Amino acid sequence: MTHENLVALDVADPSSYQKYRDAMRPLLEAAGGGFRYDFEIARTLRAEAKHPINRVFAIYFRDRAAKEAFFADPEYRAIRERFFTPAVRAVTVIAEYDR
Repeated sequence: MTHENLVALDVADPSSYQKYRDAMRPLLEAAGGGFRYDFEIARTLRAEAKHPINRVFAIYFRDRAAKEAFFADPEYRAIRERFFTPAVRAVTVIAEYDR
C-alpha cells in the first residue's frame, strides 16, 4: 500500500519550478516515491482554494512515514527553499490517502 497526496499549485515561475522538480526527483526516487500524475491546468471550473490553480499532481511514497522523512530531509529542504519557494505562489493539498 502506498501513501499518496493530490496537490494543486499556483506556479508563478515555471522555469524555476522545473528546476525544483529536476533537483528533487533523485531524492524522491531514492525515498521510494514518485509522481503518479502531473497536469498543467489551463482552466479551473470549480475550486475551494482561494488562489488560482495551474498545476495538479499526485505524488506517492511507500507509506506516510516515508513521506514525512522525505519532506524533513535537509537536502530536500534546501532544494525547496532555493527553487520551489520563489516559483510557487500557493499550495493546496486536495487529498491525502493510502492506496
